[in-house]
Amino acid sequence: MNIHIRTYTSKDCLLLAQLFYDTVHTVNARDYTPEQLQAWAPGLPDLEQWDRSFLEHTTFVAEAEGVIAGFGDIDGTGYLDRLYVHKDYQGRGIATALCDALERSAGEAERIVTHASLTAKPFFLSRGYRVKKEQQVERNGTLLTNYVMELRKDGRPENRKL
Repeated sequence: MNIHIRTYTSKDCLLLAQLFYDTVHTVNARDYTPEQLQAWAPGLPDLEQWDRSFLEHTTFVAEAEGVIAGFGDIDGTGYLDRLYVHKDYQGRGIATALCDALERSAGEAERIVTHASLTAKPFFLSRGYRVKKEQQVERNGTLLTNYVMELRKDGRPENRKL
């Protein structure tokens, strides 16, 4: 399958918001309760706010077979904010291609940090990220478990070089 990674444009926002909602409510359903899923993604997010955030960050969109198959964004400090893959394109290298592009775009950041879901934790571990801490985050009055994970770019032997 051919994966094309491109830069985000504002016209992508609605489709990315729908992909986010669908992914959370299907892929993450194996690790979170229906109540947690609803708290995490109660509906479409504020599109103006998301668009502003995507434009302020480095944001990439993955296309495969003519479909938006995933997206991810990272800020200037190396915080990898969002990484989501379409429910029908799981396990096809979309997250890897996006993460490769995001990590390369981190520039001078000494480390990349993300808050990984229970579902995403194994993916990030496989890329050399380390769990810094498990945490409970509150979303719309409901607690969800996630992990603060870090990939150092300083060449330490326990971490993968970019």
